[in-house]
Amino acid sequence: MKAVRLVGYEQQPQLMDVPDPTPSSPLDVVIRIGGAGVCRTDLHIIEGQWEEKSGVALPYTIGHENAGWVEAVGSAVTNVKPGDPVILHPLATCGLCRACRAGDDVHCVNSSFPGIDSDGGYAEYLRTTARSVVRLDDSLEPADVAALADAGLTAYHAVAKAARVLRPGDTAVAIGAGGLGHIGIQVFKALSPARLVVVDRSPEALELASELGADVTLRADGTQVEAIQELTQGNGAEAILDFVGEGGAVEDGVQMLRRAGNYYVIGYGGEIRVPTIDVISTEINFIGNLVGSYNDLVELMVLAAEDRVRLHTQRYALSDFQKALDDLDAGLVRGRAILVP
Repeated sequence: MKAVRLVGYEQQPQLMDVPDPTPSSPLDVVIRIGGAGVCRTDLHIIEGQWEEKSGVALPYTIGHENAGWVEAVGSAVTNVKPGDPVILHPLATCGLCRACRAGDDVHCVNSSFPGIDSDGGYAEYLRTTARSVVRLDDSLEPADVAALADAGLTAYHAVAKAARVLRPGDTAVAIGAGGLGHIGIQVFKALSPARLVVVDRSPEALELASELGADVTLRADGTQVEAIQELTQGNGAEAILDFVGEGGAVEDGVQMLRRAGNYYVIGYGGEIRVPTIDVISTEINFIGNLVGSYNDLVELMVLAAEDRVRLHTQRYALSDFQKALDDLDAGLVRGRAILVP
């Protein structure tokens, strides 16, 4: 099969021929890829930012947002069958550790992360496990939802946390309405009664945010912190959903947060630099968000099937992977780029 392999950090990946994967254990599932999301994390992987954290041996196949159709299953698989459309939870988890048994499979101590620390889905086929596959509603096309497997799931995970504590009359600020943010906006409107203010530098992104239900949109032109304070009578927002995490977003976001507010870190690349006395005196909380749980993904697929969460995508052939990466890096992708073998 064809697969996009990273052969060295700070080098362009290469399209290679590699053996087709086959089930090697009773719970294995082989997927024929119908769509693989192109994520900014892939750019960071190529740059070497994940080298120490992942410990992956090169070369390997990148791509961690995957959906497609079941091609083959191991002897013990009962939840899906060949031909079923599925989306893949990005983690392959054990089901036996304390975290898994507590339903906190995001923190499985024995997990692997295809596309990060093992072969991923920039390929024609991918091997995963029965614990990772979520059967799609027949109304959903794998290429249309593939990026929900990580970008959408991460956004859902963070927004669901915020929605559990926000109340009518509260204000949440979403920083960024791009690939992550435009999903988070839709999830927020589906789950929370609070007011949502979206901040972005791009007028086009803000226009999309309005179309998706944002209550207020603000241009990040240097006046956004003052505008948030004015909207909240000088108190600040109860929650900040930072889908950017760099380029000044963190500094602005902290200034927008009210006392005892929650700052949800979703995008990354920058640093949080806050005097500890400020954290103590205001009791603000910084909350990290990795991918969501398997159940989060199941719930997100319900919203997708109900057309309450919809991805804006640009499709590229697998052979055009470099153009997709370059377009993403140059800011030319509206929504999410999807590779289709």
